[in-house]
Amino acid sequence: MTTLTAAFAQAAAKYHDRTALIDADGTAYRFAQLQGRADAYAAAWHNKGVRPGDRVLLAMGIGVDLYASLAALWSLGASVVLPEPAMGLAGVKTAIAATQPKFLCAAGPYRWIKLLLPGLWRTKLLTPGQSGTGDVPMPVTEPDSIALISFTSGTTGTPKAIPRSHAFLMAQWKAVAPLLQSDRDETDLVTFPVFVLINLAEGRMSVLPNWNMSKLGAVAPQALVDWISQNNCTRALLPPVLCEKLLEARHTGTLRHILTGGGPVFPDIVQGLQKTTQGLSVTTVYGSTEAEPIAHAHHTEQGHGLYVGHPVDAVQLRIVDDEIQVAGDHVNSGYLDPARDAETKIRDGDTIWHRTGDAGRLDEDGQLWLLGRIGEQVRTENGVQYPFAVETTARLWPGVIRAALIELNDRATLIVEGDASQCVRWQTAAQDLGISDVRHIAAIPRDKRHHSKIDRNALRALLK
Repeated sequence: MTTLTAAFAQAAAKYHDRTALIDADGTAYRFAQLQGRADAYAAAWHNKGVRPGDRVLLAMGIGVDLYASLAALWSLGASVVLPEPAMGLAGVKTAIAATQPKFLCAAGPYRWIKLLLPGLWRTKLLTPGQSGTGDVPMPVTEPDSIALISFTSGTTGTPKAIPRSHAFLMAQWKAVAPLLQSDRDETDLVTFPVFVLINLAEGRMSVLPNWNMSKLGAVAPQALVDWISQNNCTRALLPPVLCEKLLEARHTGTLRHILTGGGPVFPDIVQGLQKTTQGLSVTTVYGSTEAEPIAHAHHTEQGHGLYVGHPVDAVQLRIVDDEIQVAGDHVNSGYLDPARDAETKIRDGDTIWHRTGDAGRLDEDGQLWLLGRIGEQVRTENGVQYPFAVETTARLWPGVIRAALIELNDRATLIVEGDASQCVRWQTAAQDLGISDVRHIAAIPRDKRHHSKIDRNALRALLK
């Protein structure tokens, strides 16, 4: 079976002098150089005892060594454990408890976590920069063997460990590939690691972020534009919060195309970007940690909810009691701990459906609209409403930056971040939606992972 690692090796042989990655310091690495690093690390780590099936916790920043290490460990048949970066040390502890890794592969200051966390004291340390000699036996990679173990964000409960087999990663590549097709050579600024892996497998260049991905709110808008322009990026794969940064800068640099996802992408963001740069195309991608991608759209539409376009060809999708459920080869069919499956998995004959927890509807043209999370609906004077139906409309009001519909003290309440001088106009507009309680707040809390979703639990706690 072809794996992403094998596909990268083939791309490296074919495009050896082509730039594969541009690191955060601006250093360019050719495909041959990246393959050389991966081979050297694989030899060294094989000599240290890494064998097929061993679990290796990977702790390092996004950079060339992250991808060289992934390629090296997969070539050895190891299962790579990726903690959730936004959770910090708590995420590492969760990963250790769930997977019991045999090795820690870490670089720079991340090496110190071996001393800080007792769960890592018995692990062997692997560090990029090590090199070895001798032939490395090529493992026979079974399609169902685990390549990667990652984690849900934990924003709606305890984080769950998600095993991804080599077959799963190949199916995800197949599902994502149509979104990345282009009639011309692209220089991609990529913030989502899975898209970098696919670019490497397809012989395409990726520019890596030069900012801390766990602190997206702190990214300076002009610095983002400068990084795009410095590297002549023609396309960017960004979470919505970085699209907002481009709007703040009123410039998209050298970009011709933006793909954005990882959180709700509201029409005002897409329309604002297109007004900023004439001819700019924007693709919104809807998915979840367990299923990426689910749907995509190349334009915006106004309606009852948040438009996310047509489901991708690789996914089966149905709506049951308002909830979006999906199945397919690139949809996670079970967690590392089978006891967690009952929460989100439904077996229907030979098909395993994943419950996304997202409310949605399909219109008469088969296009998908998001309504919000199941359980977040609010009783208003106009009846029960899901948040996105109201929030999408509210974001178009004068002075609104973002809005959140929640139930507060048994009352539908619209929380607005923006220009407080417009409050009277917001209150008047909200009454038409059946909402009489509108409150201004300086900043609505957002999730730690992509800083793009409203953290409703934190918001409620803030308003108590």
